Amino acid sequence: MSAVRSARQFVNSMVAGFLGMALLAGAAWAQGMGGGIMSPPPNVRPPGLKNVGIQQNLNQQIPPDLIFTDDLGRKVKLGDYFGQKPLILNFVYYGCPMLCGEELAGLESTLRVLKFDVGKEFEVITISFDPKNTPETAAKKKEQFLRRYNRPGAERGWHFLVGEPDAIDAVTKAAGFQYEYDPKTGEFAHSTAILVLTPQGRIAQYYYGIEFPPKDLRLALVEASQNRIGNVVDELLLYCYHYDPEKGKYSATIMRILRLMGVATLLCLGTLLFVMMRRSPDNFQGAQVR
Repeated sequence: MSAVRSARQFVNSMVAGFLGMALLAGAAWAQGMGGGIMSPPPNVRPPGLKNVGIQQNLNQQIPPDLIFTDDLGRKVKLGDYFGQKPLILNFVYYGCPMLCGEELAGLESTLRVLKFDVGKEFEVITISFDPKNTPETAAKKKEQFLRRYNRPGAERGWHFLVGEPDAIDAVTKAAGFQYEYDPKTGEFAHSTAILVLTPQGRIAQYYYGIEFPPKDLRLALVEASQNRIGNVVDELLLYCYHYDPEKGKYSATIMRILRLMGVATLLCLGTLLFVMMRRSPDNFQGAQVR
């Protein structure tokens, strides 16, 4: 027994030794990589990304008096697009080598699925945050995506704008869109999102990424329009679902669904009872007498 116990102790000591060596090696590797054993706090952003992100400013008014230049070279105020229809607002720069194109492609793909038409039920405002972009570059980008969208009247409803630094700074701050220019590469570090605005130009919802769920975006436009667009089914869905700002999508409201199911059950029972009474009124009255 003592021999077995000694063997077990030897094995345990060997395992402990190997684990200790592994931990020391891992610590040395981490220190060699400059990170130490502890990872950096999650709220610490790497250099070049400290001012990059999106802050939700729900119900914030997009300044209507800011002046930009559209893809036809005309001076326009943002307020020129307010007052009639809900809007989608997004920020890109037209020389972006990858991310902005992906965002615009994702948006156009979603809009193509919607039965709503750009320029009819809603409008889109795409603003470049690169002050070096020109109306000509905006026109080229617009032509590219309108060709893909391929619906009549969209050219009057999807606006590609460029602007001066002060106007760009004011509108991106109001929207909570934060980006940073890298002079070494000549490119911008930025996030991607689209904003849904009320007809008055107030921020109603945010959707992040480069792909946007068509059903959520449809409900967002209906809700932002205060049910001026859409149909009865949309109103029913908006009763059962609500927009979750943290998740950036619509989530089911369980209590409302249960209430709706209860009402539907009562209606079904009432209809069934009415049909039975109409088919055999004598039998029903006889049953009441007995």
